[in-house]
Amino acid sequence: MKIICWNVNGIRSVLNKGFVDFVKKEKPDVLCLQEVKAGEDQLENQLDNLGYDHVYWAEVIKRKGYSGVVTFCKKKPLSHKIGIDDPNIDDEGRVVITEFKDFILLNCYFPYSARDHSRVPYKMKFNKSLKAYVDDLVRKGKNVVICGDYNVAHTEIDLKNPKTNKNNPGFLQVERDWMTEFLGSGYVDTFRHLHPGEEGHYTFWTHMFNARARNVGWRVDYFCVNNDFMKKVKKSDILPDVMGSDHCPIRLVL
Repeated sequence: MKIICWNVNGIRSVLNKGFVDFVKKEKPDVLCLQEVKAGEDQLENQLDNLGYDHVYWAEVIKRKGYSGVVTFCKKKPLSHKIGIDDPNIDDEGRVVITEFKDFILLNCYFPYSARDHSRVPYKMKFNKSLKAYVDDLVRKGKNVVICGDYNVAHTEIDLKNPKTNKNNPGFLQVERDWMTEFLGSGYVDTFRHLHPGEEGHYTFWTHMFNARARNVGWRVDYFCVNNDFMKKVKKSDILPDVMGSDHCPIRLVL
């Protein structure tokens, strides 16, 4: 089973940048997108030719054109759900949950802490609520795959310039500490597990300063699984050559 995860930074924008060709070439069984910045009603059936019969949207309630995630499935999942039962979080369209035979997939767009750090409390609340939800699934004997833009580079190896970014959102100590706690409580960063110590692997590059061509980036997009499910992971990789967004897709093969 192949899952592709991608922060597209606006689905209407990426549609004009080779998105359809990429999906048709990769043929993922499940496609998880974040920061789609649109609802299904705004796309005028432009996604009908992708070959997915089951599509689940988490749209933003309060602020149109912001955030939003969507999960495309070739086969109908056993169940699907929008959000994690927290009304203070679910109105920003950040989580789609789909259940399959062997695992539950959470497609997530973690909050950005903001340049002035004003959204750090909101992000920590989201992180806490999401972890509690996932922990409960695991306690009930479920396997989980949590994919998406986590909006954090966990360790210094996960971004090009750690020393100059210590006070910047995405590399704040409180964000990194949460990721350390999360992984230490029974979850695996699949890419880092399979590529230990390897430098230069990033999933996000600012549009400024020719950063992508120079590979001055951050690894902020992840596939994480519970410890017991790691044995089912065959491959976890990054597709940096796929253009169209300031993020690139990541891929998990089970």
